[in-house]
Amino acid sequence: MKVLLAGYNLDADIIKEFSKDKTDKMVLTPETISAAYARISRSPKPVDELRRMARREVEKSRQSNRSIIFNMGHHSIAEHAVFNFDIIGVSRLAIEEIEKFRLCAYTEKSQRYITLTDDYVIPDEIKNSEFNKIYTETIKKQNIFYQELYQKLKTSIFTKHADLARDSKKHNLLDGWAKEDARYITSLATEGQLGQTINARSLELLFRRFASHELSEVRELGEKLFSLVEKVAPSIILFTKANNFDQKTYPALRKLTEEMVAGYKKNRRAGLSANEEVKLINYTFDADNITVATLMHSSSRLSFEDCLKIARKMSFDEKKEIVKTSVRYMEFYDTAIREYEYVNLTFDIVTSASCFAQLKRHRMASIICQKYNPNLGVTIPESISEVGMVDEFKRIIAETEEVYSKIDSKIPAASDYILTNAHRKRVLLKVNARELYHISRLREDESAQWDIRYRAHRMVELAKKVMPLTCLFIGAKQHYAGIYEKVFGTPPRFTNTTPTT
Repeated sequence: MKVLLAGYNLDADIIKEFSKDKTDKMVLTPETISAAYARISRSPKPVDELRRMARREVEKSRQSNRSIIFNMGHHSIAEHAVFNFDIIGVSRLAIEEIEKFRLCAYTEKSQRYITLTDDYVIPDEIKNSEFNKIYTETIKKQNIFYQELYQKLKTSIFTKHADLARDSKKHNLLDGWAKEDARYITSLATEGQLGQTINARSLELLFRRFASHELSEVRELGEKLFSLVEKVAPSIILFTKANNFDQKTYPALRKLTEEMVAGYKKNRRAGLSANEEVKLINYTFDADNITVATLMHSSSRLSFEDCLKIARKMSFDEKKEIVKTSVRYMEFYDTAIREYEYVNLTFDIVTSASCFAQLKRHRMASIICQKYNPNLGVTIPESISEVGMVDEFKRIIAETEEVYSKIDSKIPAASDYILTNAHRKRVLLKVNARELYHISRLREDESAQWDIRYRAHRMVELAKKVMPLTCLFIGAKQHYAGIYEKVFGTPPRFTNTTPTT
């Protein structure tokens, strides 16, 4: 594992002075911005003067930050400090923990575009146990099969899509299809890397959660990140130690749940129908009327209660006209307006690790997930059947699950490392309609990976049944023109089809 502090934000005047070699390195910290902005609410001085004062007295600024955060509880000032990290050589399993934090940006090495090698993490829990040998042997078998599978898939895909293969510019696309399906046999221990941008407030939470985490790899990552920023910004990152709340809450819930559900129905069979993989289990009652009422509320001076009464008395066509007006000027890259956030849907989704790697990136949703569960079966790409490799794929899966069971019986915290991208877990996903529009635009698109494309399509299908007006304009990017013409009867008039350069 390698972690680097790639950068952090500085006051622009510090950058100017430093470029002239006139500044003291003591002020090379984002804390002065936090300190200056913290004073805005109580000082009549212009903001640029507050920044000048903070730069001149860094220690005083730090004392002010500590007082405001610790004594007054105003953590928001820490959000003005932003850090960039290079995170290299961490497992796919650990990356799931890193990307749980919402108010951050991540760009991750994609297993869809990069050919994997034999790089994988051996966590301390397994390295120091009786399972080290069988663990490494199993992952090596997975990786050898990945290479064999990748070559067969590549040959098959180039043959199947000979028309595309004639264009050398399409070779990377076809090669990517082979990689994205071959990776289903690789483990969650496979090394990845990412760039992370995170503000100090979220970073403090990350430190606390990671210090309390059951996996040694995650704890080590937290320690490395902290060591890089503790001297740069000591006044805005204060509560970093493991605590009872983060360490004990979920273990206590697991123990109590096990006791209470003993005797109830246990795990179901592995074979799940397609409809069981995505279920709509809860949604806002009277959603379409609420959407219409919310659109009217923001465009009038009526109370929401009055808007809702009016919406319920309107004809379907009248309500449809209001919804149409709210999307009439949308283009394929636009986000639905915020009024669409007032209706919600909750889905119970069974997803492969490969699909979850993409689903988890929709951080404006509420995502709660279980541990991976071999009892839910595995996701096997159709292409693997087409090249006659299903039996071998299943054999590797069976060997993997045998090793998993052994590790899980003694080191349950680390057992998921050995499972593959094909293995599944349950995810409880809550989204508002605005976020579902975004998911649909991105994940139903033809460029999206097939596994998440199916789940996004199924979510939209179910949503349309319970809130058809709210979902009137929802759909994939490439279907935008057709959706527009269906709703409005005319083709869209694109006003900005070319990105600004």
